[in-house]
Amino acid sequence: LKDIKPGMIVLVASYDDATTKMTDEIRETFVAMGSTLIGSLNHRDNWVFAGRAGTKIKSFYEKLLVSDEKTNVFDGWPGMVKVGGCFPRTVDDT
Repeated sequence: LKDIKPGMIVLVASYDDATTKMTDEIRETFVAMGSTLIGSLNHRDNWVFAGRAGTKIKSFYEKLLVSDEKTNVFDGWPGMVKVGGCFPRTVDDT
């Protein structure tokens, strides 16, 4: 993550346990890319994110599906999470 340069687009999808090695520094890096849900990511949650390094704008391309044994649809696993749309090539942070 440290090699990602400002302006680069970042695409992330997780399942099972992305939180095992998720430090506060990593979470802060995703927040700096526009994530608002990374702080809520827990064990076996599904998370998808598209953001831009070095932006201060909240990403509209982020979803989190919380793993819940009562509502999981795939034999104990949460359902599929999708985001879609056109991600702008450039952004104005002002």
